[in-house]
Amino acid sequence: MSSISSQDHTIVRIEDVSMAYGPVKALDKVNLHIKRGSIFGLVGSDGAGKSTLLRMVAGMIQPCSGHITIDGLDTVKDRSKIKHLIGYMPQRFGLYKDLTVLENFSFFMDIFKLFGDERKKRTERYLGFSNLLSFTDRLAGNLSGGMKQKLGLACVLSHEPKILILDEPTNGVDPVSRVEFWDILFGMKEEGMTILISTAYLDEGEKCDYLALMHKSEVLKSGDPSKIKAKFDSLEDAVIDGIKETDTELMNEQFSI
Repeated sequence: MSSISSQDHTIVRIEDVSMAYGPVKALDKVNLHIKRGSIFGLVGSDGAGKSTLLRMVAGMIQPCSGHITIDGLDTVKDRSKIKHLIGYMPQRFGLYKDLTVLENFSFFMDIFKLFGDERKKRTERYLGFSNLLSFTDRLAGNLSGGMKQKLGLACVLSHEPKILILDEPTNGVDPVSRVEFWDILFGMKEEGMTILISTAYLDEGEKCDYLALMHKSEVLKSGDPSKIKAKFDSLEDAVIDGIKETDTELMNEQFSI
């Protein structure tokens, strides 16, 4: 399959994707189109299917049915081609605690065969805007939680992917580091990168261009965050209403007192 023209605004197509682990349904006929150069957020309760969906987009696991394409390439059939297009950061990013900041970053550049002047340029760029150039000799295991996440992000960005996939990257990170992390994301978006992110924080959901509310393996609502919450006082109220609207079990629990 040939690459989609740059004039096509959709870069990720998720169509009728379902996934199950034995009797447990993880995703149920999910359909989402993600626009090029946007920040697309996934919010929802634990176990909603957010991580499973992100791993599928990253080509880590195959859907039981449906398909996903990235820039016209199928995530299953064209997996080897897609790995250069994406940067994937799971919830527990695999930094080597006994290596320094620079050694961790260099390891990722080795994987993508980045050497010479390009290697130096990317080290200065990505460790620079992550405010890590002053800590290149510090062991990754001795970094704060926020600094570890920023190092993880710098490593994922080292090969300059078209699409950045982040699974709750700021979970447990202090408020100041969360702001700094999002400043980096906004900067990458301005340069044309597409960002797909799941988050446990609804204030971060409002920073996204588009948002999908997930619950019990399904997408309940999707669209511009301001439109999703238009009839409510806050995005939190809109999310709660969306879940209650579809979760009869939750509703019965609430009114059984």
